[in-house]
Amino acid sequence: MKRWLPHAVLLAVCALAVIALLAALNLRDESPIGDARPSAASAEQVQRGAYLARAGNCLACHTIRGGAPYAGGRAIETPFGTVHGSNITPDAKTGIGSWSADHFWRAMHNGRSKDGRLLVPAFPYPNFTLITREDSDALFAYLRTLPAVERPNREHALRFPYSTQAALAVWRALYFRPGVYEADRARSGEWNRGAYLVGGLGHCSACHGGPTVFGPARGSLEMSGGVSPIDKWYAPSLTSRAEASVADWETGQIVELLQTGVSARGSALGPMAEVVYRSTQFLSDADLRAMAGFLKTLPPSSAAVQRSAPIGAVDPEILERGRTLYRKACEDCHGPRGEGARGAYPALAGNRTVVMNPPSNVIRAVLSGGFLPATRGNPRPWGMPPFGHVLDDAEVAAVITFIRNEWGNSAGGVSSVEVQRMR
Repeated sequence: MKRWLPHAVLLAVCALAVIALLAALNLRDESPIGDARPSAASAEQVQRGAYLARAGNCLACHTIRGGAPYAGGRAIETPFGTVHGSNITPDAKTGIGSWSADHFWRAMHNGRSKDGRLLVPAFPYPNFTLITREDSDALFAYLRTLPAVERPNREHALRFPYSTQAALAVWRALYFRPGVYEADRARSGEWNRGAYLVGGLGHCSACHGGPTVFGPARGSLEMSGGVSPIDKWYAPSLTSRAEASVADWETGQIVELLQTGVSARGSALGPMAEVVYRSTQFLSDADLRAMAGFLKTLPPSSAAVQRSAPIGAVDPEILERGRTLYRKACEDCHGPRGEGARGAYPALAGNRTVVMNPPSNVIRAVLSGGFLPATRGNPRPWGMPPFGHVLDDAEVAAVITFIRNEWGNSAGGVSSVEVQRMR
């Protein structure tokens, strides 16, 4: 018994040291919480907060379909279970009506709720931590002007151990470091504004960064791409010219895409269409140009090449079957040579979405349809109807295989198993 005592003491000391380290890492860069009630906000501050709420697309996660704006309830599927958007209206019982600006800042900057609980990173505080205190206060001031809605928050349905505060503490110690955006003095003010919006409130890396084994991507400016666990759309790499890099686009083309959902170089579909619809179309021209300028300078990567599988020979019978289906269902809009129709139907020849690996987005578009967002700059967009209810898995695979290997495209085939997984 006495022989094991020193070892037990050593283990206990090590355990306490680990706990102390985790606590320190999870409390770093936290400010004291004041008890003062929020002071009256100026009209300018509230207006700025409303703009910032649009920039952060807060409505998307904090509003259930058909529900009151910002009253929470939306279920968001993750690889670890379901999280539910919280009520951020100024209701004192169920919303943030009893919060101070300090509480709100701690949630945005440190990922900690009013009662001290660690927040799950489905709320993208790894990005929001970059915003300034001034912007946090403006956003809080705006939210306090909303109608108070009494709607109790739903508990998350996360699997063990992801549902525990201990697991969150370990994740945060490994992957989260609070810190306001620091300007790059070697860059222009416009470039820094773009980096601030893309990395912070825009939280682009929450989708385009792709998840790690343990959750959201590391780094607010990590943009190597990843498949969404929610709807299986693929958020392409913004650093790969084979995927969604805009390094060779004109600035005006990027602004047009973010403002209207469509440009000469690409279209916004799936989750990105919702981002344009709810958020980026409302941003100022100056901010959109700043974001475009920053995105153009993202360093190139070979992420797409690493993801691509070797292209093998495609069965001629499948190609012919796909050709027949294309002529029957697709040619009237996309043209006999896959040339599309400018301003209405995208070209398929040389289309990065068509030839991208993984082929998730082209499969999703054929199954569920492709719909551009209705925006002020494009209020009545053309859309592609879904074919998932009229084509079986083998037919969908055949027509996609055809368009991925015709008109100069060379991207290999798609199997019916891949299609079935996307349904």
